[in-house]
Amino acid sequence: MTTTSPAAVRPVAPRRRPPRLGNLTRFVLRRLATTVGLLWGTTVVGFLLVQAVPGDPVAANLSDAALGNPEAVAAFERKWGYDQPLPAQYSAYLGNLLQGDLGTSQRSGRPVLEDLLDYVPATLEIAVPAIVVSVVVAVLLGMVSAVRHGRAADQGVRVVSLLGLSTPPFWLSLLALYLFFYVLGVSPNGGRLSPQFPPPEHVTGVHTVDALLEGEPLKAWDAAQHAALPVLVLSLITAATLTRFVRSALLEVLRRDYITAAHAKGLPPGTVLVKHLLRAALVPVITMTGLAFASLLSGTVLVESVFSWPGLGQYAYQSATALDRPAILGATMFIAAVYLTVNLVVDLLYGLADPRVRLS
Repeated sequence: MTTTSPAAVRPVAPRRRPPRLGNLTRFVLRRLATTVGLLWGTTVVGFLLVQAVPGDPVAANLSDAALGNPEAVAAFERKWGYDQPLPAQYSAYLGNLLQGDLGTSQRSGRPVLEDLLDYVPATLEIAVPAIVVSVVVAVLLGMVSAVRHGRAADQGVRVVSLLGLSTPPFWLSLLALYLFFYVLGVSPNGGRLSPQFPPPEHVTGVHTVDALLEGEPLKAWDAAQHAALPVLVLSLITAATLTRFVRSALLEVLRRDYITAAHAKGLPPGTVLVKHLLRAALVPVITMTGLAFASLLSGTVLVESVFSWPGLGQYAYQSATALDRPAILGATMFIAAVYLTVNLVVDLLYGLADPRVRLS
């Protein structure tokens, strides 16, 4: 019987496994695939809903004289594809959408994408400051209410937030306009600029920024004054919702044992509040902040109507009243893309804030 010396035995190299994607990478890819699928589903639902809207787009866009001319009606239907069956219309719409073409507005005669590039920056000009102010106010009031749970400060914050939630946006807008413009005279009565200022050159579409880029600080200040009241109204409405949610999230964390243990160890209240309390409540607060920001970006029709603010809400409303199907679909797709993008960002922030989410 022959034996093999240890020196003659060659170690077998372990088989190299192909590199595996990390949990975060797989998490991101899953969320991206879900977002793309939802966006495609939105095109189907949005297209069918627009077709189901009562009313005849031909009658809404042609004059009475043109409606009496069968050739004009046929030309209009042929131009906008209304003479084709619905599957063919949807295929053409989806093909154009994949190329970045949202169609042409029947009301303005311009590409819908160009219209959105004019109206969306106006919404951004009031939505971004509103969400920043709302988050700061909501976090501060929510912390005060949670830490002072059951006391006078808590009751006061709850009453104020309840008033903000129950106040109709259009009524609050009218009240703000009456108080600051008519009574006090410290605010403009609406619009984005005063008549003496021409609109700045379109760079970002945000008048305050474009005026500063032009080197016109007075025009930028005038634009900021016009945006102040819409921002105030949107901030009050949004902060009321976020404050109640921040309070509930913090109260839930306050009941946990490790918060009691942190206090028992003698940690400073500020350290417990910032490092333990706020950090643990971060994930649910991110959710509501993302949804609130998406709601602001999708356009607030009533607030924009009161302040004559030419934002996305006004564009969607005018397109709907004119039965402008390409514009309605374009606004619908933009709003859907905003919500899906915000949800995607929120999911990614979840994954960064809480590793357990990446494993789910």
